[in-house]
Amino acid sequence: MKMTKKPLYIDYRRLEKLAYDILLKGGLSEMEAQETATHLVRANLRGVDSHGITRVPIYLKRLHVGVVRAKADVSIIHETPVSAYIDGNNGIGPYIARKTTEIAIEKAKKSGVAIVGLTNANHLGTLGYYSELAVNEGLITFITANAPANMPPFGGAEKYFGTNPFSYGFPTGREKPFILDMATSVVSKGKIILAMKNNENIPLGWAIDKNGQETTNAQEAVDGLVLPLGGPKGYGLAFMVDILSGIMTGSNWGPHINDLYSNFTEPQNVGMFAIVLRPDLFISEVEFKKKIDQAISEVRNLKLQKGFDRIYIPGEIETITLEKRRSEGVPLTIETVTELERLGKELEVNVDFLTDLIQMA
Repeated sequence: MKMTKKPLYIDYRRLEKLAYDILLKGGLSEMEAQETATHLVRANLRGVDSHGITRVPIYLKRLHVGVVRAKADVSIIHETPVSAYIDGNNGIGPYIARKTTEIAIEKAKKSGVAIVGLTNANHLGTLGYYSELAVNEGLITFITANAPANMPPFGGAEKYFGTNPFSYGFPTGREKPFILDMATSVVSKGKIILAMKNNENIPLGWAIDKNGQETTNAQEAVDGLVLPLGGPKGYGLAFMVDILSGIMTGSNWGPHINDLYSNFTEPQNVGMFAIVLRPDLFISEVEFKKKIDQAISEVRNLKLQKGFDRIYIPGEIETITLEKRRSEGVPLTIETVTELERLGKELEVNVDFLTDLIQMA
């Protein structure tokens, strides 16, 4: 088989159907399989390929060995009109997190604000997806989720924190939704794993090897540590995420979270924390949207630094990528396509179109 760095383009609807078929055959319910497939392909559409379709194999492996529970749903441990403490019952992450977000959205619409905590969950995917759900309902959102330890505190040489992402989103008027989704590390661990799978190097400054030396070798980085964004600043944010998502929700945190790729005997027990609120708590929704549109326009039209051709608003690059990939297809490496082909054949899913793509590459 000829190996190439040239990407293979697949229509996102076809890719989502493939992911759905594989996940359904892997044991998920129809709703779980559909939501997970939609979530993963949405990540690819937005250019977050490290959290996209490449996650299907590890999700299936964890289902197969029994450390993730198929056909699980959320249950509310206790609640008030403005809060809910939710048990994910060790279900598949994207489905459980969406249900949690929907509970927060419903409460925020009624009460103006909602604070929810999710425990007993698994890898949740991209947090921006959940922020977008709330923003599309006209709500402001702030979400955190913690991850297995692979990052040291600033000045440390031993892992304690995960890449611990957070996301926020604001509804707008005429502008595109304002959504930030970022890890508290320089880069997510998933991007390094994807580089390793594709036999690619990584930039200096992303990670250190197990001896504490900077490296461009993705495998050495996977075996080593990712670095906090902005040194002490990223470290402080990562600590905040662990407190909110892990300690406050009664979930695991830091080194107590079981690794997605290496621990196949115990559940992860990841936590999620979210605040969702209406934008009319202080000023009218109309005034809020008018002013946020004004702020976005003012920022976008500021004088540029040399070497820059425009200023992007948080989430704007992902929106542009989404529109492009919807029309042109989702680019995947041949390594990823080959892995999906193998998995599909094992589960007796029709992957003839993948075989044809590989043969033409």
